[in-house]
Amino acid sequence: MQVKETVKNPRPGDGTPGPGRPKGVPNKTTALLKDAVLKAAETAGGGEPDGLVNYLIVQAKQNPAPFMTLLGKVLPTQVSGEDEGICVTIRQIVEHHDKD
Repeated sequence: MQVKETVKNPRPGDGTPGPGRPKGVPNKTTALLKDAVLKAAETAGGGEPDGLVNYLIVQAKQNPAPFMTLLGKVLPTQVSGEDEGICVTIRQIVEHHDKD
């Protein structure tokens, strides 16, 4: 009598791709929401081409604490370990606008 071996169907998580979007592809709803938020900020700042920057300038002046939190998340930070300890360098970007 011959024993028939059944092949297991691969399942998600065992190294084979499962259903759903591929890794690294943003969720469609998330991408749409991000685009809508950016467009609203541009419009609130007076429109293109500097609308978003204008809006962020207003927010930096009117709401400095939340703006600094945002700034801390997007500024590049360098951390280097040396024999003496750890050195942290934070770059500050300052932009001046001439008033007419």
